[in-house]
Amino acid sequence: MNDPNFVRFFDTTLRDGEQSPGATLTSAEKLEIARALARLGADVLEAGFPAASPDDLEGVRRIAVEVGNMVGPSGKPPIICGLARATTSDIDKAWQAVQFAARPRIHTFLATSPIHMKHKLRMDPEEVVDKVREMVSYAKSYCDDVEFSPEDAGRSDHEFLYLVLGEAIKAGATTLNIPDTVGYTTPEEFGSLIAGIMANTPGIENVIVSVHCHDDLGLATANTLAGLAAGARQAEVTVNGIGERAGNTSLEEVVMALQTRRPAYGLETGIDSTQITRVSRMVSNYTGIPVQPNKAIVGANAFAHEAGIHQDGMLKHHMTYEIMRPEMVGLQRSSLVLGKHSGRHALKVRLADLGYDLTDEELKEAFIRFKELADKKKTITDADLTALIADQLYQPREVFILNGLQVACGTMGMPTATVRLTGPDGAEYVQAAVGTGPVDAVYKAIDTVVEVPNVLLEFAVRSVTEGIDAIGEVTVRLEGENGSGMRRTSPQSGLRHTRTFGGHGADTDIIVASAKAYLSALNKLLVATGEYGEPEIVAEVSINGK
Repeated sequence: MNDPNFVRFFDTTLRDGEQSPGATLTSAEKLEIARALARLGADVLEAGFPAASPDDLEGVRRIAVEVGNMVGPSGKPPIICGLARATTSDIDKAWQAVQFAARPRIHTFLATSPIHMKHKLRMDPEEVVDKVREMVSYAKSYCDDVEFSPEDAGRSDHEFLYLVLGEAIKAGATTLNIPDTVGYTTPEEFGSLIAGIMANTPGIENVIVSVHCHDDLGLATANTLAGLAAGARQAEVTVNGIGERAGNTSLEEVVMALQTRRPAYGLETGIDSTQITRVSRMVSNYTGIPVQPNKAIVGANAFAHEAGIHQDGMLKHHMTYEIMRPEMVGLQRSSLVLGKHSGRHALKVRLADLGYDLTDEELKEAFIRFKELADKKKTITDADLTALIADQLYQPREVFILNGLQVACGTMGMPTATVRLTGPDGAEYVQAAVGTGPVDAVYKAIDTVVEVPNVLLEFAVRSVTEGIDAIGEVTVRLEGENGSGMRRTSPQSGLRHTRTFGGHGADTDIIVASAKAYLSALNKLLVATGEYGEPEIVAEVSINGK
């Protein structure tokens, strides 16, 4: 960590990433993602915005307790960070949440661009400098590790920025994060900004300079790499590049750029790149945000070759059209062939190789599901296993359980579906419905039983592997109508926010997978209402975050 060429990875999937429209996560889901990020080797986890709501504070506290003392690949626990605006109440709540971590951090921010100071803060530059000095000092009274961000630094006056950052250092900041909050700068401009900060900020040699770039112009990764080349040594990223508007810098892209082009950058990281694919799929499944097929590193087509010229080159030497191997990001080909005759131990070993550390009870359930799949497929691939475990582990508390499904459809007659669900009272409900297609009929039948008004926002289906017997994965996103526990008021602004829930399902029958995904999302909605026992914590989406 003291190596001047070491780049720290500050992962904000659980804070900025969760601000993606529809990416609401329960506390249990955030905890699982935090554990996965710790195993991946993320140096800092920004676990949330504790002042946003009591639920978010509790979610960050749980991560601080359960993950903030978990030793990662570096031999140390990750730093657990809470975001706070430059107010004493926000900083108080951030410290309440992160203090239980072995290595806590408070991250506070205040805008420094003319447009933000005039229209949002309504503060003079002198007032901003005073506020930065005061609030960084206040955070330092709680915590040795304090990060400060001048929001909208990309559109700030450089000389003013040097002044503000210098005062933050004097007040005790240990990390200075430079955000391109609205994704406005080009790589040349952002690299020059970082170089100017490194050359003109008093005391800069005593702190870590960080970069936080948004992707509004598709330049987030390029800007981040330009900032690192200019001397920054912390990259703020999210898994799959999720985040506000067009998203954030993608963790996997920066990691693999530094690793693949090590001679060009000369920088090292502590990230275990073989965990990337697994974490990417976990985040996608929990948030209900599918990864586009042509997404760099983790997209379904990232290592696919269809053109004849490419295939011919690949057959002769993989370096002709692949600058990195799929194994480097966790897309390993199994040397242990699994099928209907494979035993529990073989499954356990293969799942461990894929990064899944299951309890005895989880392994027992996984083995039952594995055997059911093996009766339908001759050979079980790693991708099949990943989908199988995702369908098992990444599910919410079950209020309604799918126990049976039958569909009739085709060119003749009307598509009809009959579902059998077990309800929260233990009773069994059977319902039939007619729809425009089989999935529509299934969803209408489920809606009749569950009786929770909602709007389906997104439905996506993909094949996990090749072949007619492939597992199909379905993700859905929905929001409630007429209240349905889906809207709440922000304590800071009085504004009301729509909460959207994602669901995930996997099965060799795509209609069954569709039903599982829809019911998964509905169960999250129902749990959030608090009408079926203690609700899982659902983090409030912030409105003033960078």
